[in-house]
Amino acid sequence: MIGFFTDPLAHEFMWRGLVVAVLVAASCAVLSCFMVLKGWSLMGDAVSHAVLPGIVLAFLGGLPLKLGALAAGLSCALATGYIRRNSRVREDAVLAIVFAGMFALGLVMFVKVDTNLHLNHILFGNVLGVSWREVAETAAVVLPVVAVVLARRRDLMLYCFDPGQARAIGLDVRRLEVGLLVGLALTIVAALSAAGIILVVAMLIAPGAIGFVATRRFDAMMAVACAVSVTASVLGVLGSFHLDVATAPLIVVLQALFFVPAALFSPRGGVWRRG
Repeated sequence: MIGFFTDPLAHEFMWRGLVVAVLVAASCAVLSCFMVLKGWSLMGDAVSHAVLPGIVLAFLGGLPLKLGALAAGLSCALATGYIRRNSRVREDAVLAIVFAGMFALGLVMFVKVDTNLHLNHILFGNVLGVSWREVAETAAVVLPVVAVVLARRRDLMLYCFDPGQARAIGLDVRRLEVGLLVGLALTIVAALSAAGIILVVAMLIAPGAIGFVATRRFDAMMAVACAVSVTASVLGVLGSFHLDVATAPLIVVLQALFFVPAALFSPRGGVWRRG
C-alpha cells in the first residue's frame, strides 16, 4: 500500500502531474457547484468545445495557445448568454448549436493546418506531460478564480437559486452572470493541459452533482465536491502510473464511480432509499 504512493512520486513528472491535477480538481469542483445549482451543465460543455478554433487561430498567429483558447471561450460564454436573454430559442438548444458549431469549426481548421500539435492532448489532456511553467500558469489562473468565487459565494448562490430574489435585494444579476461565465472560461482554459477539451466537462459537473445529492447545505455541498474531486484526481494520477492507462480519463471514471453510492444512498432521496 505504501508503494502505491511512494513509487510514482519517485519521478518528478509525477509530482508535476499530481500538483496540476489537484489544482484543476479543486477549481473545477468549486465551479461545478454553481453549474449544477444553476442548471448550466451544458454551458461547461459549450465553452470547453468552443476553445478549439481559438487554439488553432492562436497557433497560426504565433500567439500563446491558452490566449486563443481564453478568447474563444469567453466569446462563446458571453455570446451564449446574450442569445439566451434576447431570443425565444430554448437555452439548451442555443448551447448545443454554439458548442457543436464551434467545435466542428475547430476540427475543420485543425485538419487543414500543418501543425505539430497533438490532437489527442488537446482533446483529452496530458497530465503527466506538463512542465513546472504550465503548473505555475495553471495556479496563476485558478487560485484567483477560486478566491473570488469563494468570497462572493453567497451572492452567487442566491443568483443561481433565485435570480428574482437576488435582483430584488439589489444585487447586480447581470454582473454576477458575467463574472460566473468568465470564471468558468478561465477554469476551462487552465484545465486544458490536464483534462483536455472533452474530459474537463465531466470534471465541471460530476463533483457538484455528487455534493448536491449527498448533502442538504451549500457549504457542505462545496466541501464534498472538493473532497471527491481532489481524491479522484490523486488516485487517478497514482493509479495511472501503476495501471499504465491515460490519467485524465481514469480521474473521470473514478468521479463517476463516486457518484454511484451518492446517488444510491443520498439523504435527498436516493434510489436505494426510495426502493
